[in-house]
This record gives sequence, C-alpha cells and structure tokens, in this order.
Amino acid sequence: MAGPENINLAILGAGRIGRVHARAISGNDRAVLAAVSDPIQAAADDVALHFGATARTVDDIIADPAIDAVVICTPTDLHADQIEQCARAGKAIFCEKPIDLDADRVRDCLKVVADCDASLMVGFNRRFDPHFMALKAAILDGRIGKPEMAIITSRDPGAPPADYIKRSGGIFRDMMIHDFDMAVFLMGELPESVMATGSVLTDPEIATLGDFDSATAILRWADGRQVSISNSRRAVYGYDQRIEVHGSDGMVAAQNEHPINIEVATSTGYERPPLHDFFMTRYVAAYANEIDAFIASMTQSVSSVPTGEDGLNALLIADAALDSARAGKSITIAS
Repeated sequence: MAGPENINLAILGAGRIGRVHARAISGNDRAVLAAVSDPIQAAADDVALHFGATARTVDDIIADPAIDAVVICTPTDLHADQIEQCARAGKAIFCEKPIDLDADRVRDCLKVVADCDASLMVGFNRRFDPHFMALKAAILDGRIGKPEMAIITSRDPGAPPADYIKRSGGIFRDMMIHDFDMAVFLMGELPESVMATGSVLTDPEIATLGDFDSATAILRWADGRQVSISNSRRAVYGYDQRIEVHGSDGMVAAQNEHPINIEVATSTGYERPPLHDFFMTRYVAAYANEIDAFIASMTQSVSSVPTGEDGLNALLIADAALDSARAGKSITIAS
C-alpha cells in the first residue's frame, strides 16, 4: 500500500513496453502502480492483476487527483494528445519515444507542457543502462581525452509485425532514434549533418511498407567529429548492442551482454552463451534506473532527463537521416 511518501503512477498502454515499465515500477520502493489502461480490456486486466493495480479508462486516470504521474506507452500517434491532457491535469509525465512523428506537432506539444509548467521525461532507456552509463562516465572523467569518433551498433533479432511498421515512422524514427539520442548523449551536443543509407535485405514486404530493414548513418559535428551507426532488423545470433568511442587519448567500449557471462575453452575452441533475445531482458536494469530517475524528479525536485527537447532533437536527426537516405546526399539537421 502506498505511504505518504510514495508516488502513485498509472500506465497508459498495457502492451509489451507497458509491462516492462509496470515491472520496473513494482520493483521501486518509492512508487506504486495504482492504475493501468488499455483499449484491449483483457490486456489491462492482466497487467493490473499481475502488478496489483486497477484497470481504468484513460479519462478516469487523468481526472484522478490521486494519480501523481502517468507513464505513456500507447501507440505513437496518441502520445502528443495524451501528454497535453496530462500536463493540463497537473500530472508528471513519462512518455515513450517519440513524442510524435511530426516535428511541428512535437514543438506544439512542448509549448503546452511549458505553459502548464509540467514535468516531461522522454523514454530513451539506453542512457540508463549501467554499461553505457559507465562508458559516459569514462568520457566525462577525461580518461580517453576528447571524444572524436564513435561506432554504435544496434541490431534486432527480427523485424516487428507489418501493422507496427505502418505506424512506427520507419527504421530511422523508430529504431535508430535510440542511437541518435545516444550519439548526442555521448558527444554532448547536436550534430550538424547526417549522411544515411537504407536497404531492404531481410523481407521484401518491408519495402512495400515504404521502410528499410537495414540502415547506416554517419553523423558529423561542426568540428569534424563523427559517429557511425549501424542498424539491422535481422541478427540471427541475438540482440546486438555495442558502442565504441575513440578519443584523443584512448578508447572506451561497451560490448554485448549475455544472460550468463561465462566463457568455456576446450580443445575445440572458445564458447560463450547466446546474447539476450531482445530489449526486454537486455535492458532490465536500464528500465529500472529510468523509472527511478523519473520518480526522483518528483521526490527530489530534480530535472527530468531526457527532456522533451531531447526527444525533439532525436526526431530532427531521424527526419534528416530519412531525407538523406532518400536523396543520397548529406542533409543538414534542422534546429
């Protein structure tokens, strides 16, 4: 039961990512998952039952003054409207990326958030992964000098369903947007331009949906620093997540994580267990840290980071990358 110091949270959207956040909230001793909503009642009921919450409508949750904060895990085309509704109701808001697929709509939404003096945090969970946080700390501590180049590899085990791809905004806005945010996080500022390319190598149906399943982008900063990003929707060996940052005085890297980190050496060679299956297990600690940071922004009056502006910046890079892939040339990133 919630005590006077606890934060009452509600989740909008009881799908895959909603369950991930429900688990993170339930493991946090400063918060209670009070309510969950989903248009599929069975999904809402299942999450509510599993995590001790109440299944309610979105309108009921937003109107309830006992709900301190809302975690938005609904489809992207609902995000901006729900952010605005929650901001006007005085709720603290956590929203999965992206806020919207249209940059102007995001700007309008952020204006409402600012006018309401509301708190908004955008869900770029990889900033909170312990391994990537340690990598960032090494950069901030000056251990590799000034970061000059980086390589970010993100490859999914398989493509999402066609219905999801239709609404996702495509690989740059849905998948690589995490890596764009990570590039800004590591380099400390927004890049100046992007050169990107995309192909369909795994499933011809993805081409009929107007998307790519394999993509590469090179971000360039005004001072010449570069970040290369590789994405694929097919990695038959597991969920591939690696980062390497090269600096003036050295290099720091975060390698793939395994559910069991052992290595067996025999006369036939070296063997290691497989990689994680997907983000739900690879980023368990990141999601817990992310929700903890969101709660801390309310209990300790600290800023919510990543901010709505961080979400807008990642979308602007994604838009420029898509334009670049279509045009076959480098594109300057809008401000």
